Amino acid sequence: MSRFSGALQLTDLDDFITPSQECIKPVTIDKTKSKTGAKITVQEDGYYEESESGKHKLQKVEITLQDCLACSGCITSAEGVLITQQSQEELLKVLRENQALKATGETDKVRTIVFTIATQPILSLANRYNLGVDDTARHLAGYFRSLGADLVLGTKIADDLALLECRQEFVERFRDNPQLTMLSSSCPGWVCYAEKTHGSFILPHIATTRSPQQIMGVLVKQFLAEKLGFSGSRIYHVTVMPCYDKKLEASREDFYSEVNSSRDVDCVITSIEVEQMLLTEDKALHLYDPTELDWPWTDQSPENIAWAHESTLSGGYAEHIFKYAAKELFNNTLHELDFKQLRNRDFREVILEKDGQTVLKFAIANGFRNIQNLVQKLKRGKASYHFVEVMACPSGCVNGGAQVRPTTGQHVSELTQQLEALYKQLPLSIPDNTHTKQMYSDFLDGAHTDKAREMLHTSYHAVEKLNSALNIKW
Repeated sequence: MSRFSGALQLTDLDDFITPSQECIKPVTIDKTKSKTGAKITVQEDGYYEESESGKHKLQKVEITLQDCLACSGCITSAEGVLITQQSQEELLKVLRENQALKATGETDKVRTIVFTIATQPILSLANRYNLGVDDTARHLAGYFRSLGADLVLGTKIADDLALLECRQEFVERFRDNPQLTMLSSSCPGWVCYAEKTHGSFILPHIATTRSPQQIMGVLVKQFLAEKLGFSGSRIYHVTVMPCYDKKLEASREDFYSEVNSSRDVDCVITSIEVEQMLLTEDKALHLYDPTELDWPWTDQSPENIAWAHESTLSGGYAEHIFKYAAKELFNNTLHELDFKQLRNRDFREVILEKDGQTVLKFAIANGFRNIQNLVQKLKRGKASYHFVEVMACPSGCVNGGAQVRPTTGQHVSELTQQLEALYKQLPLSIPDNTHTKQMYSDFLDGAHTDKAREMLHTSYHAVEKLNSALNIKW
């Protein structure tokens, strides 16, 4: 009889990121017992109603996003949690208020609305509306401008900076301790799971480089704000992402700027939410006038709108860093990498040998089943990898949990393959380019400086388990 791996026997985790049934903010309960034995029933409107000397509604319990982040009873998710500041409703409310301020001439209160669109949502919406990738980006820009956006940006500059910072971080760590496995940090679902489930054991392994979303937050709220001549608090920054967990990432206290008195990213909406907004308007995406995306970073803008970063669909961390490390550490120039598939297509590895010895060993681990196996190997001291690109979603970011769902009974695997094909048709971005070099010199005082580390890196925190939460059942 076949057996599951030891890691999978320890948990019932699935590759869907949803709240645990026992995920609840501990609530202070009045333990005063009633002599008459009051009963509590749940009414149709969701309130709790107590019967004793009559009936009255009890106070409604609300779970905020910060409560969710502070709780250790689940992995991570935005579904099922009241995220009032991370929704399309809140976005539309802010846009309406801003338009009203413009109409009344209260210019001192008007905020500059900036949208940042990641590559994977562009692919998802291109597939949904049967448009070319660049055309989709332009129609999206036109749609967001019709809502009141002042600037619409892509993530290329941040994607490039994230790769440059992460590869330098790896080389420094390898030279200091080649036995330490470094794990990527751009997936907030994985990071939140690591903080809450494995805490201080796993955190030293995780790269400190910020995700492209949060690098964009710094660039928009500080570099762009300074260029426009006002405080970052005057900017309302919206990102369009393929994943609900990006909402959690944007809401971390680590990404609140005391200088600007605001978050680096104010609101995150997803591919699904953009589709819902368009359905509400009852107007297909291609009917909105196309406009070019803005490029406020350097003197000359790139030729293309959407870019691929290697071929792993999630930013190309494993591929790019492997090639760079091979050249930097072992003077070996590589152009193509041959990843070997292990147990499944979401767990692959690549090896560099020199004089018959393995000198570099990288892996890609997508999906929580593979992540669990990886962590258990680390705990047993049997993980021989120098770097692992870790993503919570199977197939990575192109199959993010908030990408547009199939509309015609199509199987999700077929849809994922179509998105993968679109991604591989994009032009390849080379992070070492004039744009990133100019950004380092104009904003970060150069590469590898203290300012670059402060702006482009972050830290993580183990979340202690709250035993009281696990004992409460609803």
